Amino acid sequence: MIRDLKQKFESDGYVVLQDFLTEDEVNLLKAELDTLLKDMPEQENRTVFSTVNKEQAKSKYFLDSADKISYFFEADALGPNGELLIPKEKSLNKVGHALHELNKNFRKITFDERVKESCFQLDFQEPVVVQSMIIFKNPGVGSEVVMHQDASYLYAEPLKLVGFWIALEDATVENGCLWIAQGSHRSGVHRRLTRNPDKNSNEFLIYDKPAPIYSTSSFKPVPVTKGTCILIHGQVVHYSPANKSADSRHAYTFHVLEEKDTKYSKDNWLQLPEGKSFLNVYKTF
Repeated sequence: MIRDLKQKFESDGYVVLQDFLTEDEVNLLKAELDTLLKDMPEQENRTVFSTVNKEQAKSKYFLDSADKISYFFEADALGPNGELLIPKEKSLNKVGHALHELNKNFRKITFDERVKESCFQLDFQEPVVVQSMIIFKNPGVGSEVVMHQDASYLYAEPLKLVGFWIALEDATVENGCLWIAQGSHRSGVHRRLTRNPDKNSNEFLIYDKPAPIYSTSSFKPVPVTKGTCILIHGQVVHYSPANKSADSRHAYTFHVLEEKDTKYSKDNWLQLPEGKSFLNVYKTF
């Protein structure tokens, strides 16, 4: 763990923790990817995920994924009836959102002492994991993740949110590493994605305002080696470009929210079923 973690996090909006996972741990999680591929849903249950189009805004499958391991495909991977148009090992965009609870190996990493220590150094009192995902960036087809703040999707008052973004492979400028606008977390939450109060609409999710326009000159690439963890402030603006290279760039990411004296928004897309609660980092293995 680096010195002055909290100071750097609050100053820059992100912190790079090299060698956060060992090579054996990275290989263990990558082996889980192969297992998950074998458990892909049948054709009629396949759903596209994209940060560019509105497909997920019409998907109940997406809304119901908070306490499940659900599969989301690249937009160009599926035909009109859900048939795969490319090899299945290249077809996924992400898998989420409860890997930290339901998969033993991802759970072990998520509630590891290194995660607890990071939360402690950031002065979290009651840190809870609200979601977890494998983000796929397959060679040649891995799609863009547009400029955004994580708080747009996981809002709370008061807001204290951090993303743990762990590279399972080397992330380079060529294969779609993160680009971050250093210091952009100081300007508040710019936009929110909420559940649509109009029950008659065919769009389950809506944005409260148009997309902000960010200057590309504000961003710098953050290439990292596999096993590195990037701590991302919930309000820092970041993105990743499409992967046009021959190398994949997969990552495991989860988001931790301060639950003490906090009201998690009932408008957020991610809502647990009645009777369930988010798992506490300090109290869970």
